[in-house]
Amino acid sequence: MAEAAQGRVQAAVESAVQALERDRIRGMQGAMFRCSARCCENSAASMQEVQRCIERCHAPLAQAQAIVTAELEHFQDRLSRCTLHCNDKARDALDAGGAEARVRGQLDSCLATCGEEHLRLIPAMAKKMQDSLAALQ
Repeated sequence: MAEAAQGRVQAAVESAVQALERDRIRGMQGAMFRCSARCCENSAASMQEVQRCIERCHAPLAQAQAIVTAELEHFQDRLSRCTLHCNDKARDALDAGGAEARVRGQLDSCLATCGEEHLRLIPAMAKKMQDSLAALQ
């Protein structure tokens, strides 16, 4: 049961990130490459000026990648804390003399609940990333 929830969370996160890449980041990548090409076409610019120009072109995409990475790390941290809480509850139940099979069932149920709770958070996380990326453009 917990593995199924984990698979659904992973698939939903991958789907959200793919949609974000397709709808926002890919366009930003194209703009970055076009901007960088324009920098290189300026034959009057010095090597340092061209390099600074290219770095300015890359800045929005770097910001976008940082936003996505930070949101995904925050989501993963929350999911990890939930998982650790389940593991702690299971360890406490075993220490208190709980039957191993029953404790395993409780652990599995707790982990599945973590997965389902975090699955519901993905649309809001995806919207937050979409909004943050839209503000960059």
